[in-house]
Amino acid sequence: MAKKQFKAESKRLLDMMINSIYTQKEIFLRELISNASDAIDKLYYKALTDEQLVFNKEDYYIKIAVDKAARTLTITDTGIGMTQPELENNLGVIAKSGSLAFKKENEVKDGHNIIGQFGVGFYSAFMVAEKITVTSKALGSDEAFKWESTGADGYTITPREKDSVGTEIVLTIKENTEDDQYDEFLEEYRLRAIIKKYSDFIRYPIKMDVTKQRPKEGSDDEFEEYHEEQTINSMVPIWRKNKNELTQEDYENFYTEKRYGFDKPLKHVHISADGAVVYNAILFIPENTPFDYYTKEYEKGLELYSNGVLIMNKCGDLLPDYFSFVKGMVDSDDLSLNISREMLQHDRQLSLIAKNIKNKIKSQLQSMLKDERENYEKFYKSFGRQLKYGVYSDYGANKDVLQDLLLFYSSKEKKLVTLDEYVSRMPEDQKYIYYAAGESIERIEKLPQIEVISEKGYEIMYFTDDIDEFAIKMLMSYKEKEFKSVSSGDLGIDSDVEKDQAEAEDSGNKDLFESMQTILSGKVKKVKTSKRLRSHPVCLSAEGELTIEMEKILKAMPNNQDIKADKVLEINVNHEVFQALKHAHEKDQDRLKLYTNLLYNQALLIEGLPVNDPVEFTNDICKIMV
Repeated sequence: MAKKQFKAESKRLLDMMINSIYTQKEIFLRELISNASDAIDKLYYKALTDEQLVFNKEDYYIKIAVDKAARTLTITDTGIGMTQPELENNLGVIAKSGSLAFKKENEVKDGHNIIGQFGVGFYSAFMVAEKITVTSKALGSDEAFKWESTGADGYTITPREKDSVGTEIVLTIKENTEDDQYDEFLEEYRLRAIIKKYSDFIRYPIKMDVTKQRPKEGSDDEFEEYHEEQTINSMVPIWRKNKNELTQEDYENFYTEKRYGFDKPLKHVHISADGAVVYNAILFIPENTPFDYYTKEYEKGLELYSNGVLIMNKCGDLLPDYFSFVKGMVDSDDLSLNISREMLQHDRQLSLIAKNIKNKIKSQLQSMLKDERENYEKFYKSFGRQLKYGVYSDYGANKDVLQDLLLFYSSKEKKLVTLDEYVSRMPEDQKYIYYAAGESIERIEKLPQIEVISEKGYEIMYFTDDIDEFAIKMLMSYKEKEFKSVSSGDLGIDSDVEKDQAEAEDSGNKDLFESMQTILSGKVKKVKTSKRLRSHPVCLSAEGELTIEMEKILKAMPNNQDIKADKVLEINVNHEVFQALKHAHEKDQDRLKLYTNLLYNQALLIEGLPVNDPVEFTNDICKIMV
């Protein structure tokens, strides 16, 4: 029979497909297996309406066979087959989907869904094959036909002998090139890996002759290879099983098999949604942080399946960034895909699934926090920073979602507490939620600034993560209680008498403080009497939104813009050092300068800030020793 030409637009589409549409060559096997599964499904649908047809599932399968010498890969199915006109229409016209047409004609709602819908998947085989030969015998037909093509130059259809109903596709694999090793698609281990990756949950057996070893007859130490037919795919996905039939071990095994992590998950969520959008999902909350989690290389996302066929390894659109630690998969037939099935169209169904998943994750975390505190704290140790980033990012847009999941170390409880637990214990006279920031709990507990808050009996939350204060600035308040740093200029705890007394002290020592401020010109905004110090002689506080701890974090960043907090040097007028300051101010201006610089550098060291001139600082110490 003369070779028939593809239509001009089909030629262009075929060229695009081979070179552009699919990102990975291995996808071809997924597409051909999906088509084979569709062919068996079509026969199943026919049996539902034809009493003369008996569909015994055990009789239907997909077979993969390799002939390395001939460089052929064969995919055989026992499905419905194709007539000559169907070969002409389905394979001769690129992008015409026989599966889609069949699906429209046979709207059967019984849990079985046709996979194919674009009619281009078959041609992905040309990415790896120099020639494709399709032999098919349709159900109810006595004739079989062979369709053959070497690509865009066209195809032929000729009669062919075939004993059984179904389709056989033979790919003649291309020779290796400098850039591509096509031999891999003739290797047993590689084909098995591709099947497990993309088609493990196709509902019909995918069979393949597997190489095995056995002892040679009459020998204990010599072995021989033999081939045994095995079913490669597991067929029934765990997410389609009844939850009551599954154990914790089943979920943990699935977590391990899918290589979601080397740890055991702390918790899983099994979702079977049947509403505005139908989907199944299994989500896992890991215990440990992946080694690359806080790097640019980490890629968030859930595995996405369509009718049990893997479409995307990482679908980032299904998870908000602040829940990017969640592992798992989603399977839905309702999503709009592009023609390669490797990309999602952004549609309402995707948004609904993502929203539902977000709510399920939050609900599960809240449940852990309430009923499994120890497990939640394990999770929080690994991923609490990510929740705080979620509060800070997008100008606090997600703070209402995340604020009740946050934990901070408590000065009173000596353990992690929630914001709600903190607020529920606040005395009636306490106006603010107080916090102190520092590199560690041990360093914070030594800060002079916490003395007056502790003396009042107020609880302090310790911030030890660099993101903590930035996140809190986005929260601003919790249950109408504002956050207040122990280093802020006004702690909001002074009585009118105490305020008047501090003003009187400032007024009485005005000349001294102005002299000290002149000495520290450009380093501090002002010098004043401290209302917070008890046993320490000096400390730094900050005015405005930017705290000293925030300044340290910003300075450590690569794009440091030398942003500085408005620092205030506070002096404890009840400390004996203050008398030395007054005496020096009255008698010896050089010594006042010496004392002022020493106290300022001492305050810097307490805050964990670097001393401006270490040599000068050590020389000043020596001066007071002689």
